[in-house]
Amino acid sequence: MTDKDLITLARGIGFERAGEFDAGRLEFREDVRLMCAADRCGRYNKSWSCPPACGSLAALEAGARRYGRGVLVQTVGALDGDFDAEGIAAALALHRRRFDALARQARLVTGGDCFPMGAGSCARCVKCTYPSRPCRRPEGLWPSMEACGLLVADVCALAGLEYNAGSGAISYVSCVLYRAKNNNLGV
Repeated sequence: MTDKDLITLARGIGFERAGEFDAGRLEFREDVRLMCAADRCGRYNKSWSCPPACGSLAALEAGARRYGRGVLVQTVGALDGDFDAEGIAAALALHRRRFDALARQARLVTGGDCFPMGAGSCARCVKCTYPSRPCRRPEGLWPSMEACGLLVADVCALAGLEYNAGSGAISYVSCVLYRAKNNNLGV
């Protein structure tokens, strides 16, 4: 798989923005991971995709370091004002559908040898089975970029993309790490 392959796939799925980056330059930060523990989203220790269930920062970093390349994707949604809850929810739902398709295709192309990281906590089930039973849908389970200790704005910069969608818009960001072959970057 090459960077171009994933970028073409991402654009075909409908992402407004997509950019490749050197996964070796990712910085896995404890301070970002600690933001999860503050539980502002209400999902800490309540979901298989969130800390502590998704694994320690060290384990997630070790898994991610197996990959040399990454593709970052963004869904940009228009908002009718700063407090447009319907627009925010619609953009997130669209991003999740798109990213599900991208992660599924990346797994097929790589034989499962990739590391998808989503935007926010998994929302596939009304109530997560964590911690009493295994995940019902592990084929679509991945941690968020933040759960992995990544500052999303920094990863956007690595990919050459703006983090902020601008006034009247919101962006959701996810990425897939993988091993590139025969790409134009010589990796």
